[in-house]
Amino acid sequence: MEKFFYLEGAYLILAFLILLVTLFIVTRPFMGNFAKKYGFLSVFLVLSIFIFGHYYITTKRMDEVRVAFLQNKEIICENRVITKGAQSIIIKKDRGWRLEGDFLKSPAFSRDFFLARCLIYKN
Repeated sequence: MEKFFYLEGAYLILAFLILLVTLFIVTRPFMGNFAKKYGFLSVFLVLSIFIFGHYYITTKRMDEVRVAFLQNKEIICENRVITKGAQSIIIKKDRGWRLEGDFLKSPAFSRDFFLARCLIYKN
């Protein structure tokens, strides 16, 4: 559950704000009973589907990257420290990288790379 809140925390906050706006709108006197009954519920369901869909896709990709790394395949990760020039880095197990939890670490780099920000590198 901790991973869910870590990955989807920002989206949950945005969804909460959207639901507050929806609640404000559907409770206005000019809105019909249909909007009051089904407007909030439909927005809640759509946001829930999007958030859980995003979580499923992200964790599936993380598992694929983890397996590929353990098989010594090249992984490409987003480098947010360097914003000009090379914005990504290619990681491979035999280059001194190691996997600790959901992070790829190397003694040559001061920061870790989160698996959710990585893809399997295909030439």
